[in-house]
Amino acid sequence: MKLVGKLVSVFRIAAGLTQAQLADRVGLQVETIASIEQGRRALLPDLARQLDRLLETKGALETAVENMPEVDLIPAWAEQYMDLEREALALSWYDNQVVPGLLQTEAYARAVFRNRVPVFSEEKIEDQTTGRLERQEILRRSEPPTISFVIWEPVVRLQLVDDEQHAEQLRHLRTCAALPGICLQVLPLHRRTHAGLNGPFILLETPDYQHVAYSETQRGSLLVSDRDEVSILSQKYAMLRAQALNPEDTVGLLDQLLGEQ
Repeated sequence: MKLVGKLVSVFRIAAGLTQAQLADRVGLQVETIASIEQGRRALLPDLARQLDRLLETKGALETAVENMPEVDLIPAWAEQYMDLEREALALSWYDNQVVPGLLQTEAYARAVFRNRVPVFSEEKIEDQTTGRLERQEILRRSEPPTISFVIWEPVVRLQLVDDEQHAEQLRHLRTCAALPGICLQVLPLHRRTHAGLNGPFILLETPDYQHVAYSETQRGSLLVSDRDEVSILSQKYAMLRAQALNPEDTVGLLDQLLGEQ
């Protein structure tokens, strides 16, 4: 990302533009341009094409983005994704392992980090838990993003915490399901069709209407900007929503699980 960011800086200066002037011409915040040039934020394909036209760089930025080394696509601690999440217009989130981070209670989040192997220190667990809870501020923005969650039923039944804390997490899911702009659906165990067997992923729409995807594996994370790959995941998500319980029945399932506590 640093190499691509440096190219943006070199081409911008050659065109006689300041960061503020370039940001104004492409309809972005100046901080966004600065982050790209410093290698802290990915240059996504749509913006690369727009900059190539504006700076008359004959497709150099688009080519650089398309051929970025794979190692640059795996952001340390998923910082690149979280930067995008913070400003997202919309998120579509499928999880089959744990409750999505934006919906976790403090006790649940702490339990997730405590189960990590190799183990985190207590200090690291607290830092990670605090960071996860801070991410949830986007749900309380004056203009929150539109967020759809599909969660596989084993996730809401998995008990990483004690009975009282598990009930707290279920109640929290029910509360979040009622927030403006949030749609929560559970994919039930009895379904014989399941479009998400390959694992969890997130689809994201940026403030400049670009679409990217994000997924995590055992040993890393991957930000996906290739249009074909994003399209495939979008198709999977559409199918998952059709296979899942509707929002009202999802709340009914949560009530049923709470009644079993």
